[in-house]
Amino acid sequence: MHSPLERGQGCVKYSIRTQIRKFVKIRYPYLMLPEIETKSLAEQKKYQESQLPGLLEYVNTHSKFYAELFKTKGIEISGIKTLEDLQRIPVTTKDDIQSRNTDFICVPQNKIIDYITTSGTLGDPVTFPLTDKDLDRLAYNEYISFVCADGSSDDVFQLMTTLDRRFMAGLAYFLGIRKLGAGVVRVGAGIPELQWDTIKRINPTAFVTVPSFLLKLIEYAEANGIDYKNTSITKAICIGEALRHQDFSLTTLGQKIQDKWNIKLYSTYASTEMSAAFTECSEGKGGHHHPELVIVEFLDEHDQPVKEGEAGEVTITTLGLEGMPLLRFKTGDLCSHYTEACSCGRKTIRLGPIVGRRKQMIKYKGTTLYPPALYDILNNIDGVKNYVVEVFTNEIGTDEILIRIGCESIPEHFEKDIKDHFRAKLRVAPQVKFENVDTINKLQFPELSRKPVVFFDKR
Repeated sequence: MHSPLERGQGCVKYSIRTQIRKFVKIRYPYLMLPEIETKSLAEQKKYQESQLPGLLEYVNTHSKFYAELFKTKGIEISGIKTLEDLQRIPVTTKDDIQSRNTDFICVPQNKIIDYITTSGTLGDPVTFPLTDKDLDRLAYNEYISFVCADGSSDDVFQLMTTLDRRFMAGLAYFLGIRKLGAGVVRVGAGIPELQWDTIKRINPTAFVTVPSFLLKLIEYAEANGIDYKNTSITKAICIGEALRHQDFSLTTLGQKIQDKWNIKLYSTYASTEMSAAFTECSEGKGGHHHPELVIVEFLDEHDQPVKEGEAGEVTITTLGLEGMPLLRFKTGDLCSHYTEACSCGRKTIRLGPIVGRRKQMIKYKGTTLYPPALYDILNNIDGVKNYVVEVFTNEIGTDEILIRIGCESIPEHFEKDIKDHFRAKLRVAPQVKFENVDTINKLQFPELSRKPVVFFDKR
C-alpha cells in the first residue's frame, strides 16, 4: 500500500522522478527541461488537478493545522477537484505558521533529515523540516532552475551564499549544481580578496550571489589592478535583490553591473516556504514557474485573483513536500504575472519583478511606496556608498521615512541633490542623515543575519 503522498500530490516518488524521465531538448543538446513545462497552460492545470486529491488527503491526515481548518470551516476535501475549487480553502498566512509552526509539520522526527529556518524578515523565524524526499525535490528544483539559466555540466559555479546557519539557499544551490553535474566552489559570502583568489585558482564560469556584491567585487578589482573583464566568469545567478523594473529593463543596480562587467545576469525569486524557485531564462522576461512543484495564485488584498499584468500577492500551494506542505500560502510578495509562451520554449506562467512586500508598503505624504523604489534611486547616486531605510510613525500618526546614508565625504548641496532625485522620481523626498560608511555597514549586517538588511520597519 502506498501513502496518499506517494499515490498523488506531485510527490518525489510519483511525480518528480517521472518528470525527470520526461525531458525534452531545447536550443542545444545539453539544455533540457521537463516536458510538462512545454505543455499548454490547460495541460499544466490538468496535471496539477490530478495531484490535488492526494495532497488534500495527506494534509488532512498528517497536518494538525489543516485537519482542524477543514473541520472548523466545514470543508469537504472530496469536493475540491479543480484549481478553482481550491479557492474554497482559506489562505494560510505568515502569522499562522509563526504562531502554530509545529502544527503544520506532517512527519515524525525520525523522518526529518534537515532543519531549515526562515530569515524572519517580517516576524519570528519559522522552522521547516525536510525529509529525504524533500531534499530530492529541492535538488530537482534547483537543477531545472540552473538549466533555465543556461547552466550545464560544463559550468563551475562559485557559490557566494552560506551553507550554514540553517539557511536553505546555499544548501539548495549546492544540491542543484551537484545534480546538474557541474562543479561548485563553496566560498561563501563576502571577502572579495578570497573571491578573486578563487577565480584565479579555479577559473569558475558562473557566480551564485547577491547582485550588489558584484559591485564590491568590481570595486576591489579596480583598486587592486585585477583585470576582471578578462576572466573565466560568463554569468551570475542573482538572488535577493531586484535586477529588473516592471518592464523588464535593468534596475539601476543591474545596469551598473552591466556597464562595468558585461556578464549575463539571471534574476531569481524563491522562498523557503515553497522550497522552489522562479528563475529567468536568457530572454530576461520573468521567472519561470515549475508547475510540477507549485500551484501559484496572484491575489489582491481581499484574496481574489488579479488579472494578468496586475500586481497581486504571490500565493502558493506546494506539490511534493512531505515535511511541511502548505495550502494557499500568502508569501507577502507582490508582483505581476504573464501567461504568453516564452521564446525559450517554455509555456509556463512567468513572474514579473517583485514590486515589494505587502507589509512593507509605505504611505508617505499621500504617495504609496515600496522600499525597492527607494533602493533604485539610491543605487544611482554617486557618493552613496551604502544605506539603510527606516520607516516609523511620526507624531501625527502617519508614515515617516529616514534614509541613513554612508558617505566617505559630503559634497556641498549633497542633501539637496539627493532629495531632488527623489522628488523627480517619486514626487516626494524623505529625510536624509549622513553617517560613517562602517556604521551603516554594521547596521546592514547584524550579528545573526544571513543576508544584508537595508529596511527597518519601526512602525
